[in-house]
Amino acid sequence: MPVAASRPDRHRLYELAVQNPSAEVDFVDRTYRMIRCRGARILREDFCGTAAICCEWVRRRKTNHAFGVDLDPEVLDWGLRHNLQTLPEHQRSRVALLQQNVLAAQTRQPDIVLAMNFSYWLLRERAALLQYFRRVRATLKDSGVFFLDAYGGYDSYRLLVEERRIHDPVGGDFTYVWEQAAYEPVTGRLVCHIHFRFDDGSGLERAFSYDWRLWTLPEVRELLDEAGFSRILVHWQGWDADGNPDGVFVPVEAGEPDAGWIAYLTAEK
Repeated sequence: MPVAASRPDRHRLYELAVQNPSAEVDFVDRTYRMIRCRGARILREDFCGTAAICCEWVRRRKTNHAFGVDLDPEVLDWGLRHNLQTLPEHQRSRVALLQQNVLAAQTRQPDIVLAMNFSYWLLRERAALLQYFRRVRATLKDSGVFFLDAYGGYDSYRLLVEERRIHDPVGGDFTYVWEQAAYEPVTGRLVCHIHFRFDDGSGLERAFSYDWRLWTLPEVRELLDEAGFSRILVHWQGWDADGNPDGVFVPVEAGEPDAGWIAYLTAEK
């Protein structure tokens, strides 16, 4: 009888399958320095989930501070117990997790605000997303930079299921399943699920579900501009010799019409 799904922790599986805090902080740190010719110190991670980015940020330099903002008390508690409490006290003291709405969050003025993993797509109405962008701009220091990510391509409009094997050195390897379960062309509504499946035949179905709007890059750039940001750049991923994404993101004026792509955006106050 399958029992593996009664044991796994969905947040730990998500971190293994979806997140790469080291690479993400590498990009954010390097790009901010490229734009501002100096390092950043204070980072705010909106929709922070388990706050893995906050923890990675304070590991980098003893002058770094991080604020994680999320509405979900369960995920914040998990991040506190499994991520923050693994840090030494001198790093842990420089992270604050806040159960607040990102539209009204109160923190010290950050150098950087992040909205990653397409989290801002939860704001499905134009007015709500514009309000959020304006709020972020008002929150940032005068030299601040807002970082977002986005995905697209013609596969993003399809109903599909994609699977990927994930190495888990603790609990045994598993299969990560990304399902685009619904897309509505008139409103842009996109419903997605994450499932985890295990080699004994058990699984966690709909471990995470998302009810988003599929925002396009032109829409996001126009809203950031309307919110008052001074320069908005799209950072596109290149390809290695085998035709696979190389993980290197550079500013571009035009991208390629691929089936699926992931990009970063930076918006300067």
